[in-house]
Amino acid sequence: MQILTCPAQLQRLEGILRKSLPLALPVFGAVLNINRGNPGQFEVLVDKWPEFGAVLARPSGEVASGDNGALQREVGGDTVPWHVPSVLRAPMGAPRCRPAPGVRVGSLSPSHVDLLNDTWPYGGNARSRRYLAEILGRFPQVCLQDGGGQPVAWVLTDHFGTGTHSYTLPEQRRRGHMQVALTVAAQRAQARGFPTFG
Repeated sequence: MQILTCPAQLQRLEGILRKSLPLALPVFGAVLNINRGNPGQFEVLVDKWPEFGAVLARPSGEVASGDNGALQREVGGDTVPWHVPSVLRAPMGAPRCRPAPGVRVGSLSPSHVDLLNDTWPYGGNARSRRYLAEILGRFPQVCLQDGGGQPVAWVLTDHFGTGTHSYTLPEQRRRGHMQVALTVAAQRAQARGFPTFG
């Protein structure tokens, strides 16, 4: 495997992967992030260049592990594959794309990391808290807030440019908050050149 470090190669790879969507989605978002400042400190490997057959995106310096050689990370004591991102989807035909009365689009702050950790399925411990703090500090996110500025729903993106943690507080559900948050997140992602799928 060869690590691509040349900006021209990475730009070319982005164009090739864009033509192969949605099949290339698991690494495309990581390449986009790398080409836009590399906030997650990722690297891209190919089996050969320029006629590659395999592309792998991983945190810089990460090594393959596990029985199948797939890249993995530990979050909350669980081993989670790096290469299974969820797709950030823009709701199509949304009846409304504006927050409900008394709710506004805002952003999460570092003070919300405990709330994120408590509501994430892989959360609840110090390791997951550090991961969420990193995601919160480096990658785009959308938060809907009530009149007092408290989060009611949010969408976080990750190293792959995909949705990694979306949540609506139980008492705020069935009010269209997640639809609004996903729509705003998808619009912002599209504005940055990231694909969205409906």
